[in-house]
Amino acid sequence: PPALQLTSARSPHKKMSVLHGIPPTSSMQRHSSIYHQRGYYYHQPSLQKVCGGRNPRAAVVGACSALAIDEAEGVTSTTKQSQDDEAQYVLQTYGRARNDVVFVRGEGCHLVDAEGRRYLDMAAGIAVNVLGHSDPGWVKSVRDQAGELCHVSNLYHTPQQATLARKLCESSFADRVFFCNSGAEANEGAIKFARKYARLRTNFDANWEQGLLDKILRRGPPTKFVSFERSFHGRTMGALQLTYKKQYKTPFAPLMAGGTESLPFGDLDAVARTLRSGNVAGVFVEPVQGEGGVLASDAAFLKGLRELCDETGALLIFDEVQCGLGRCGALWAHQTYDVEPDILTTAKPLAGGLPIGAVLMKQKVADAMSAGDHGSTFAGGPLVCAAANYVFDTVSAPAFLSEVQRKGDALQTKLRAKLEGIPGVVEVRGRGLLVGVQLDRPAGPVCESMRTESNVLAITAGAGDVLRLVPPLIISDAEIDTAVDAVAKAVTATA
Repeated sequence: PPALQLTSARSPHKKMSVLHGIPPTSSMQRHSSIYHQRGYYYHQPSLQKVCGGRNPRAAVVGACSALAIDEAEGVTSTTKQSQDDEAQYVLQTYGRARNDVVFVRGEGCHLVDAEGRRYLDMAAGIAVNVLGHSDPGWVKSVRDQAGELCHVSNLYHTPQQATLARKLCESSFADRVFFCNSGAEANEGAIKFARKYARLRTNFDANWEQGLLDKILRRGPPTKFVSFERSFHGRTMGALQLTYKKQYKTPFAPLMAGGTESLPFGDLDAVARTLRSGNVAGVFVEPVQGEGGVLASDAAFLKGLRELCDETGALLIFDEVQCGLGRCGALWAHQTYDVEPDILTTAKPLAGGLPIGAVLMKQKVADAMSAGDHGSTFAGGPLVCAAANYVFDTVSAPAFLSEVQRKGDALQTKLRAKLEGIPGVVEVRGRGLLVGVQLDRPAGPVCESMRTESNVLAITAGAGDVLRLVPPLIISDAEIDTAVDAVAKAVTATA
């Protein structure tokens, strides 16, 4: 019956039927290829409501039969309806392929689609699901908090936000935190904070005579930013100005006033020339570039940036939206370089799948900001901070981080061994569990082959020629082996 709810589960059909007091029948066996393969079981309260306690077995068999399958295409109605609705109603900015993958649930490092197929997830929602899917402790934290309080805005105090702020500061260089809802928002906040700091640092408003001279000479406070080739900092207007790829920016020009110098990644001489112009408010850099192709900074480069920022007064801003919070084997990626920023942005993994962002900063930056200078309605709400506190407590444990480093080393070592001698493989590189395989051709066909032939999910990076592997940080050694085999098979098949 239409009112009968179908809920995803992992148990065999016989166990499910016994659990709900419904002995398996030959009819149920005949339909097991539908409801067992698809991973559904029947929600007992709904079953009782629909059946009224009368003949529940017939209701189950009927519901199994009603799980419509389009025999011509071999996909469930769930898959077709989702694809049709997406095509008709969702703005087409993502270029999703018209395939039979519609995900309905996840567990650990695996996702399951509406057809019941299981996939090893080496993308983790683009480096978001660090604890995998449906981690029991994470689910409990979210459920418990949802039953208490979800949202009050930032007009009021909440303990979950205050606790998370304390943990973030005590684990890092930072003295203060500003919460937001995404990585792009975090970088937008960092832009504003750096500009306000630069305005005060130069006494542009306080020094009337100098301010008047600057106006006569058409000068202003430092407003420019430095970012680097192959960088990615987001798609909102300010963050987009910092991002390297022209195809992301050109259709929306002009972007942020004040401008950005995009310099070669690792070129300290170019940075020095730009910073010494006196018009730079801040330098944005990813300690490890993810979208840019999994490129790790050189320690001398980051230390040189620190020295040049100290010399010129510009702020050093680390974008750790993708590479931070355990991904590279340390809690913060920059900690492996022994260099501290003035501002750090984080987002993706912090709440384990719920939207959150944060800007960590030193007190001198915080002192430049006043009440009303920046804000957000949803940022740092009780629900998302409850999730983030759980994620932070789990990921920040020394034993957990040590395992990330070990597994990252193992993944790279096994990839190099397995891919040796295969045409088209240029390099395997990365930090921790942020790993890239550089190819001499587009990596998109490799990702597609991995998905269709091995049920393993991966994504691209760089100029589309890097296979990017960013699995949940809880990945097992056996799952690493599965992923390595899938990569080798796909690279060979697409050579």
